[in-house]
Amino acid sequence: MTEPPVAEDLLRELAPQVLGALVRRYGHFDTAEDAVQEALLAATRQWPEEGRPDNPRAWLIRVAARRMIDLLRAEQSRRDREDAELTRVPRDRFMAPAADSARGPDQDDTLILLFLCCHPALTPGAQIPLTLRAVGGLSTDEIARALLVPEATMAKRVTRAKQRIKDSGVGFRMPPEPERAQRLGTVLHVLYLIFNEGYTSISGPLERRGLAAEAIRLTRQVHGLLPDDTEVAGLLALMLLTDARRPARTGPDGALIPLSEQDRTRWDRAAIAEGVALVTAALAATHRFGPYQLQAAIAAVHDEAGTAEATDWPQILALYELLLRISDNPMVTLNHAVAAAMVHGPRVGLDLLAPLDADSRMTANHRFDAVRAHLLELAGEHAAARAHYLRAARRTTSTPERDYLDAKAAAIRA
Repeated sequence: MTEPPVAEDLLRELAPQVLGALVRRYGHFDTAEDAVQEALLAATRQWPEEGRPDNPRAWLIRVAARRMIDLLRAEQSRRDREDAELTRVPRDRFMAPAADSARGPDQDDTLILLFLCCHPALTPGAQIPLTLRAVGGLSTDEIARALLVPEATMAKRVTRAKQRIKDSGVGFRMPPEPERAQRLGTVLHVLYLIFNEGYTSISGPLERRGLAAEAIRLTRQVHGLLPDDTEVAGLLALMLLTDARRPARTGPDGALIPLSEQDRTRWDRAAIAEGVALVTAALAATHRFGPYQLQAAIAAVHDEAGTAEATDWPQILALYELLLRISDNPMVTLNHAVAAAMVHGPRVGLDLLAPLDADSRMTANHRFDAVRAHLLELAGEHAAARAHYLRAARRTTSTPERDYLDAKAAAIRA
């Protein structure tokens, strides 16, 4: 079977690399993004008819660069008309390489682009969506869903962020070490969100493998840059330990298989071993545990259990209690309630869920209803469990998750 001429995952993976190459060479972040989008559209039109090029990345960079030059020339022509005494800008101006031109044409600039989008001139509320768009390739709607804000609000944030990058005049280069450290928290949070979107997509199919793989690749680069940072190691471990379950989380028809029902012989043991080694070393190297280290430790406990019944739930509960002390994330509270239910019974878990009813971040989240449904089912309250499964199914935009939740509701005899 021949490979399809256009693959959404491939274009999504290549987009930040192409954008990085253009920004490094020409600057003009906003204009470069427009040029890249036009190159991606050209690929969707031309590749089905002409076939996918041998080097898709080089093809996209070439097409985007041509469009970039056209856009810059058009902008310069406009300025020339407005200011008649300016001389005509020579052609070579637009072809001049950036100051770090020693970097080869095949150099992947995605990591530099990642730190650029996390520039301190931007607020965290602008850094994260800009990076998700430029580096993660997510649409404005997907970013809005991931961050639980209205799409119109997110569109304004992205537009303002791009303008601030343009106004800052910052060069396209890796920031010096002190400034790099300041941006690291945002960089890790963005990589975490990109991986989550790749592993469990907000809408449509269950996963976007290219997006999750790209998050792991970028996190490896950050880890190589900062090998002694325990939170970077923790995040990489968390991704590896989670992604290791990918082969077993869907059936032949693409249906979702929950963790407790997965065939653990299909898990990626090499990825688990690497993840366990990373988080073990990270935990041993510090007495101040960060959220990524603790989440990775929880994932390691799950992955090291030979069966679902052998899972060390008391250890997981203890780790979630540590995580609760350093995080006000309602998803942590949600998962803590599940762990408590597995140790102390479903009623305890349901009681721990009650405060989330007043948390606006969770009231529209389908996972909240899905967890409550599961605990109600364990408690024998079948009618209430079925209602919450159906409610969760209506709220999710992921097709496999909706099908799974509908099936759970149908299997319950009220």
